Amino acid sequence: MTVVVVGGGIVGVASAYELAVRGADVTLLERGSLGAGSTDRALGGIRAQFSTRINVELSVASIAVWDAFAERFGVDIDRRHTGYLFCTRDGDTADAFADQVAMQREFGVDSRLVDPAEAAAVCPGLRPEEFVAGTYCPTDSFADPHLALQGYAGAAREAGVELRTNTPVAALVPRESGVRVDLADDAADPIDADAVVNAAGAWAPRLAETAGYDLPIVPHRRQTAVVEPERPVPESDPLVVDVDTTAHFRPERDGRALVGGHFAAADPVVTDPDRCSEKPDTDWAVEAVERVGAFADYFGPDSRLAGGWAGLYAVTPDHHAIVEESVPGVVTAAGFSGHGFQHAPATATAVAELVLDGESSTVDVSPLSRERFGDGDLLVERNVA
Repeated sequence: MTVVVVGGGIVGVASAYELAVRGADVTLLERGSLGAGSTDRALGGIRAQFSTRINVELSVASIAVWDAFAERFGVDIDRRHTGYLFCTRDGDTADAFADQVAMQREFGVDSRLVDPAEAAAVCPGLRPEEFVAGTYCPTDSFADPHLALQGYAGAAREAGVELRTNTPVAALVPRESGVRVDLADDAADPIDADAVVNAAGAWAPRLAETAGYDLPIVPHRRQTAVVEPERPVPESDPLVVDVDTTAHFRPERDGRALVGGHFAAADPVVTDPDRCSEKPDTDWAVEAVERVGAFADYFGPDSRLAGGWAGLYAVTPDHHAIVEESVPGVVTAAGFSGHGFQHAPATATAVAELVLDGESSTVDVSPLSRERFGDGDLLVERNVA
């Protein structure tokens, strides 16, 4: 079977690899360079503390790959197991935490409820008086997305995938048998494929429209600040999320921290993903440091901004991905709402199964069909940042 994958982020490259090792003849087309969309701007989190079963299932299946990544792909992705700590001031959210932990533990996740004193024990800089409860999973981690992408890309090439960068796609044209892929370069011949994977991230809706279907995916701008705090953040600290405000931080090297969150009343929608600025806004960065300083004493008025970046989340109405065969011959894997990096291994396996077998079996991704939006059966993910 001949398959074209559109999108050179980690979801697309991992999908190309999984298809190739199962015998498909795969070409991957990327409009720029590999990882240039969202992957190289990802924070690198790998966690199982999600509030819905499908996201936990994707995490557990992906973590099995991340655990064996260096051995399997020969690349050290600089993974650090410092855990994730979610905290809340709200009693109803605390009750929801209890239900989430019970569900997560059904899948073997080592998460647990913590009271404010226990939260401060795993993050010494936390102000425990700010919160009423939290959840903590010591096996949650973060890694370097660029290194992971390179690991997948190298393995894909070895498996026979043709990785074509600087090759934008103009249209997908489903036909009675297969799909024609028209390239933006008018002088380039179209590519005929038995199947196509739309893994174009924030650009996936444009591609879907050419194939005759709609994707409810909207690009949202997300920012990360590199901060030199007043007091160094220990590298052993977890990634800490204030779920009430979305403010979060995690340790970086040399006592620095990466700080993020989105605080505007209206989430910043990007109308043209080609024109998204890669530089963080200074006013936002100042507010982000103030927000994390409200619950962690590492940060104060003498903290300094040392850099940062901005990128795109491809967001769906319920913050869950769309993974499905959207029209005959076209499989979509997009709209991960910030979870694409960590869920890429399981998603890639599901994509290969959908293309080659007609259904996913490793993880049943049928809940991620677009049908849920028409049915009103949304999957609300509460643990987002």
